[in-house]
Amino acid sequence: MNAAAVSAFQNLYHQLQRGNVDKATLASVYGESIQFRDPFHKINGLDAMTRYFVSMYENVESIQFDFGHCWYDDNHAFIRWQMVYQHPRINSGNPVTVDGGSELIWHNDKIIQHRDFFDGGQMLYEHLPLLGWAIRKLKERMS
Repeated sequence: MNAAAVSAFQNLYHQLQRGNVDKATLASVYGESIQFRDPFHKINGLDAMTRYFVSMYENVESIQFDFGHCWYDDNHAFIRWQMVYQHPRINSGNPVTVDGGSELIWHNDKIIQHRDFFDGGQMLYEHLPLLGWAIRKLKERMS
């Protein structure tokens, strides 16, 4: 694993949009036995990950990633990112910004583990009508 592998990962996410997500595209950086995990999902295998990504990208109007600092060594990397997405039923269709990071593990030049870290409230819950109001009030009381 090297800077070129990290760059290939970032380029993949700059290219992904509704209508161009498929197994061959994901296989350019991910191994067949990829283990993907985020606060909402745990997915095993490239076929399952492809189905999840196709569904996710079909349901958003737009999505983009801006990558920040990256730390890597022999076969591990951690990349900070900011995602901005629009979904017609979340935040009244207005853009939502989510700060997060991805921990990646490579084997034979393919990512075999991908774990995303982000605040589920920032991504989803705070932007739902009743639940969002309750979460914002709770955060106000805690600060």
